Amino acid sequence: MKLGVFTVLFSDMPFDDMLDYVSSKGVEAIELGTGGYPGNAHCNVDMLLTNPQALQQFKQKVEEHGLVISALSCHANPLHPQKKIAEPANQLLEKTILLASELGVPVVNTFSGCPGDHEHALYPNWPVTPWPHDFQEILKWQWEKKLIPYWKEKNDFAVAHNVKIGLELHGGFSVHTPNTMLRLREACGPAIGANLDPSHMWWQGIDPIEAIKILGRENAIHHFHAKDTIIDQNNMNRNGLTDMTDYSEMRDRAWYFRTVGFGHDVKTWADIVSALRLMNYDYVISIEHEDGLMSINEGFTKAVENLKPIMVKESITEMWWT
Repeated sequence: MKLGVFTVLFSDMPFDDMLDYVSSKGVEAIELGTGGYPGNAHCNVDMLLTNPQALQQFKQKVEEHGLVISALSCHANPLHPQKKIAEPANQLLEKTILLASELGVPVVNTFSGCPGDHEHALYPNWPVTPWPHDFQEILKWQWEKKLIPYWKEKNDFAVAHNVKIGLELHGGFSVHTPNTMLRLREACGPAIGANLDPSHMWWQGIDPIEAIKILGRENAIHHFHAKDTIIDQNNMNRNGLTDMTDYSEMRDRAWYFRTVGFGHDVKTWADIVSALRLMNYDYVISIEHEDGLMSINEGFTKAVENLKPIMVKESITEMWWT
């Protein structure tokens, strides 16, 4: 396994300075945003795709710092009902897959997207209850007319370029649980898998270790984020897990993100690492920092310090004791 970081938290740093900083912390891999919600501070897709010299220099700088690129990430909503939003997201995803192929990066991370409830809708519609039955009709239409056709095409596009797609299981998007992940994968193809982030499992009431087992048995974990969540039970009792309180109003939220080890103890994170190895995931654990109680430097540093001692670096070749 390698310890990595999603570098969007260092968007204010020039590329070279970011590489110097993260490598000095002992990080071995970087996940780079190419646009969409993460932005593209460190990875300009259009420039790199059209300038072979710049592409070579880009790769060389990463290698000189002893780093690998674990994934390119373009989180957005390519199924947004407004074409002015969906089409740029779609184009970005395709360009990111092309760039990943050029760079030899095996995974592109994004969201599944969430459509509206009919062809002329203006905003996404995220059904989260089976009744009244209107929601079932919306869900059926979304999957049959939008999600499956779109992602079947993208699965084939990714396969043609030797790249996998890691969908982050995130509330507000159609794929947000292990079940919805496997449903889409079965319908569209094995290039579609999860960029599994335990922070989004915890607030949905899903045990991340069990999610790892469910997805791991199907070889459906393509990438992994390291981010924590804390549940404020008093606020949960008031607001429920689909809490609409603004992220900035942390005192009043039912849950909020923490850096690794500050929502759940290190033993829990050690169990997560062990579950990943049990399910044959031996790739990158990529730190994502969205902790509203810590600076970028402190939150990132503490995540590194908490994860380093529990990372599994060497896999056995045989069980000598049996």
